[in-house]
Amino acid sequence: MTATSATASPRDTRRRRKNDPESVRADILAVATREFSEKGLSGARIDEIAEKTRASKRMIYYYFSDKETLYLHTLEAAYQKVRLQEAELDLDHLAPLEALCRLVRFTFCHHAKNPDFIRLVMIENIHHGRFLAQSELIQSLNAGVIDVLGDVYSRGVATGCFREGLDPRELHWLISALSFFNVSNQHTFSRIFDWQQTAPENQQKLEDHVTDMVLRYVRVDREAP
Repeated sequence: MTATSATASPRDTRRRRKNDPESVRADILAVATREFSEKGLSGARIDEIAEKTRASKRMIYYYFSDKETLYLHTLEAAYQKVRLQEAELDLDHLAPLEALCRLVRFTFCHHAKNPDFIRLVMIENIHHGRFLAQSELIQSLNAGVIDVLGDVYSRGVATGCFREGLDPRELHWLISALSFFNVSNQHTFSRIFDWQQTAPENQQKLEDHVTDMVLRYVRVDREAP
């Protein structure tokens, strides 16, 4: 390997950026996710995001116009990631109990592994959902997950294993709330009660407990394992 091929010139770097805009956008969004989740919308700075990416400040403004637009796209990317992963669970081909169990465990584990997502949602709640409300993409993505959960629930009612009268939105709220709290309050809860909540063995117990609680809530026979 020659010195020329081993070390790319600034001109070569700019050419690669120009020829691969999706890679540049993905890089910006990845860094922006960390910055917004750690510092919030008001605390994050475009200058700092540019320093940590392969893009210049000017290029960030070219792709995203301003900081609020970048924040909105960051939110959209975060929601799109989790919804795409949910779609890969292939719940349609599973029995209702197995499908719901898989969805609950996925949600719990996804949130535990993606604290940036939880913090972004918390920050957006500080803004009263103002930016989320501007996004048709997020609205459609979240409507889709209710449709999927509604289908699982309806199949469970039809086969006699789920009790009637439940709202899929409320069921989604229950799953989200139990999984969300595990991340949003892990530091305060662990310190207050002197408990290593994030230890692998404790996380596995909590995942099992959450799954068991949700399944018992929907089952006709609530005492069934």
